[in-house]
Amino acid sequence: MEELKGTGVALITPFDDDNQIDFPSLERLVHYQVDNGVDYLVVLGTTGETATLTTQEKAEVRSCVLKANAGRLPVVLGIGGNNTHAVVEELRTTDLLGFKAVLSVSPYYNKPSQEGIYRHFQEVSGACDLPVIIYNVPPRTGSNILPETILRLARDFDNIIAVKEASGNFEQALDLLRDKPADFMIISGEDKLALPLVLAGGAGVISVIGQGLPKEFSDMIRLGLDGRSKEAFKVFYQVLDSMDLIFEEGNPSGIKCLLNILEISSDRVRLPLVPASKDLRQKMIKFVATLKN
Repeated sequence: MEELKGTGVALITPFDDDNQIDFPSLERLVHYQVDNGVDYLVVLGTTGETATLTTQEKAEVRSCVLKANAGRLPVVLGIGGNNTHAVVEELRTTDLLGFKAVLSVSPYYNKPSQEGIYRHFQEVSGACDLPVIIYNVPPRTGSNILPETILRLARDFDNIIAVKEASGNFEQALDLLRDKPADFMIISGEDKLALPLVLAGGAGVISVIGQGLPKEFSDMIRLGLDGRSKEAFKVFYQVLDSMDLIFEEGNPSGIKCLLNILEISSDRVRLPLVPASKDLRQKMIKFVATLKN
């Protein structure tokens, strides 16, 4: 899956003043990614606030992104949850035409055992005609997929082709890189760890900040994949503050604030999330001004 190496971006779902999906802004966001060097798009991941979208809204978002992208970049679709049966049903009933892979988050809240996680993704693999990227994000799910479980899945199921690793544990990522099958990809799910992971042998990143700074971030990852570490870290330190700022008050409130400052979309989020504070907004305005200089 060479086309899923490099910088993928986990797209937000823009909302208008009436809290409805803002499709013109979503189209503008897609064009912004394509025009600035991103390698692929991820739609309806957790950054897209899928927990607050209806089934109809999800279908409309999928359609909008595919139409705006017009085949220019590969697109990955997020389908996951903590009810295995429901995830399997969604995979079997969703039109997957136009998508290159599925990103599926590990079951959250239930806190399944490692065997439970394995069997969940066994079912996901069997229900999905596309390649599957496992999403491991313990701070949000409440449970960590251990390296041995990820490697077991990688070896047992041909269509499980990667993990988006967002445990924040770099030692765990290194264990995966050392022991993985040759064609299995370790993709960073942590913006701050993306460059070190790439330099250690990772395949790239699925980024949040990347959609706000697509040129800078994708250039950095490209330099890292080329082994040009000195040049890559120069960009890394230029954008480092933004990686902290966008998560200071939670995701996607932070990235939506940045995109609003960049005049791409509003900063609206759906409850229980709330927009970024005035204080955070001022910090981001200052960062954007510094970056432009």
